[in-house]
Amino acid sequence: MPWFRTLIQRTTILTQYSKSQKSTPIFTPPSLTQLLHFSTQAAESGGSGGGALTVTAGLGRTKGDEKPRVVVLGSGWAGCRLMKGIDTKVYDVVCVSPRNHMVFTPLLASTCVGTLEFRSVAEPIGRIQPAISSEPGSYFFLADCHGVDFENHVVTCKSLPDGAGNLEPWDFNISYDKLVIAAGAEALTFGIKGVKEHAIFLREVHHAQEIRRKLLLNLMLSDVPGVSEEEKRRLLHCVVVGGGPTGVEFSGELSDFIMNDVRQRYSHVKDYIHVTLIEAKEILSSFDDGLRHYAVKQLVKSGVHLVRGVVKDVQPEKIVLSDGTDVPYGLLVWSTGVGPSGFVNNLDVPKSPGGRIGIDQYLRVPSVPDVFAVGDCSGFLETTGKDVLPALAQVAERQGKYLAELLNKLGHAGGGRANSANNMDLGKSFVYKHLGSMATVGRYKALVDIRESKSAKGVSLKGFVSWFIWRSAYLTRVLSWRNRFYVAINWLTTLVFGRDITRI
Repeated sequence: MPWFRTLIQRTTILTQYSKSQKSTPIFTPPSLTQLLHFSTQAAESGGSGGGALTVTAGLGRTKGDEKPRVVVLGSGWAGCRLMKGIDTKVYDVVCVSPRNHMVFTPLLASTCVGTLEFRSVAEPIGRIQPAISSEPGSYFFLADCHGVDFENHVVTCKSLPDGAGNLEPWDFNISYDKLVIAAGAEALTFGIKGVKEHAIFLREVHHAQEIRRKLLLNLMLSDVPGVSEEEKRRLLHCVVVGGGPTGVEFSGELSDFIMNDVRQRYSHVKDYIHVTLIEAKEILSSFDDGLRHYAVKQLVKSGVHLVRGVVKDVQPEKIVLSDGTDVPYGLLVWSTGVGPSGFVNNLDVPKSPGGRIGIDQYLRVPSVPDVFAVGDCSGFLETTGKDVLPALAQVAERQGKYLAELLNKLGHAGGGRANSANNMDLGKSFVYKHLGSMATVGRYKALVDIRESKSAKGVSLKGFVSWFIWRSAYLTRVLSWRNRFYVAINWLTTLVFGRDITRI
């Protein structure tokens, strides 16, 4: 290993130098992090000596005989659709994300109660874009980006070695030819005290796992002798804050789980468990009025208690509404929409209404060469005359597809390098056409609202047919045949044997 021989040589030189000095300095052996960084740098330089040992390693500027590098920050709908469509014969792709998979969010609520297994909604990035696992110039880095030098085309990232023993996080740099910011958004808490400490969000697989563990733990604890009646009711009170599609779908899944699984397998406490959905205004406000009324009817019928109110404070065992009402809970799920992340807030770029990264009609960040933004972290600037698009999976996916086609076009025309496409014709701008909205509201019941906007005319469906359309549509939208198979088998297994109530 050339890098190791070079390290030994440097250690010997430093030791000899120390002996020649009047006051002998202390030589500290390099840490494991430094060794890892040194091995990366030495490998890139062929293991040759020269230059000081540095802690920060990374990917330097691409050379003339190398492919241009596209750096993608994030592994959500937009980033993964972009990576799937990018031409890896033209570009090297580097993805930086705190997770190595994409979450199929429309089915995430189903994993909380065992309708689906967690792996059914997680698509590995290496399957979405195989070049990341096989091509020498393409990588996935488990890290967060915390800074961008737009002038020098460099992003600064911090590794995420949690769970790797005593390995400390380190910074590293990546030079880019094209940068795509697809960093997503964060759950909105509106500055309410206690939300981050006591509520569980439903945006990632680990959130669903936490919800499932908490729910099953409370069910088992409430069955243990010595638990008071009041404590049983608190433990088994599941509160959902937020009446959007995620909150409604989770409430529907949870009520179905209670009606068809808990009542059979936890019969001693079946009369204690119930669900409350709290919304400040109207549930499913983007849907047709008739569909919203149907959703309310179905949720109430399945045992969900609907409360119109505003949360003022969140405490360890109860929430306080603005009218002073105390609502005890054993499980609190927070789903009140999303807003810009701290990373996006700190970027020195134009911002759209709402604080997102401002983009033009080609998804470029104006005044910043070779930088694009897609998904929930981006929004059209007012100067484009376009409305800010909603934070939906279909918006992000179609932006990712469009941008992949645009970058491929630039790459084939010789505009893949940094600062090489400033005056090129980009062709058609991005145009979004809303395909409609869907939501499930319980067992064999769903809503399908096919309209371009809330004020436009369209087709509204509800009931079993809508539920069948909902399942069929999302089954076909799952990215890989592997996960489609998992989802179909999970649905069949749940239908025949019921949900899995094992707490692991």
